[in-house]
Amino acid sequence: MSDTAPTIRQALANADLLVDRPTLDAAIAKMADAIAADYAGEVPVFLTIMHGGLPFAGQLSLELGARALDLQYDYLHATRYRGETEGGELVWKHRPATALYGRRVLLVDDILDEGHTLLNVRQWCLEQGATDVRIAAMTVKDHDRCVPGIKADYVGVTVPDRYVFGFGMDVHELLRNLPAIYAMKEPK
Repeated sequence: MSDTAPTIRQALANADLLVDRPTLDAAIAKMADAIAADYAGEVPVFLTIMHGGLPFAGQLSLELGARALDLQYDYLHATRYRGETEGGELVWKHRPATALYGRRVLLVDDILDEGHTLLNVRQWCLEQGATDVRIAAMTVKDHDRCVPGIKADYVGVTVPDRYVFGFGMDVHELLRNLPAIYAMKEPK
């Protein structure tokens, strides 16, 4: 934890609410409808990208269960941020234990920003023999800096190109557990 990390009260005092919880719940339910239709009759490998994807993945998996779609759970931890606000080289902290060969994989993450992490993770899954790798991203940033060849197949909400946090997204490894999505206030 960083000494400069804000408390929840400090962060919220200096933040704009971008997406409230009811909107997130509705977006996840809509995503679950599309995913359940696409994977009907199958049991995909449901790979949560830690730590940010955890809150979203939990709720999405329950919605998929309510739609009678079974999942084989696993997770991975690959990061470019390591508690910082700018990304660097991809670091693998944990790779999935589930064999991906011949399987369909659903990557579940909190945000698609520029896409470097998701591109590398998707490529790794394909190298492991996955037949299909799709991406479910709770949030997608609205900008034109995404790396070529990467997009979310299922999108919850689109957010402006600002520093966002809450619902899995962090500020110095904190504030992930806020039940909505916020952005730091822009200077006036």
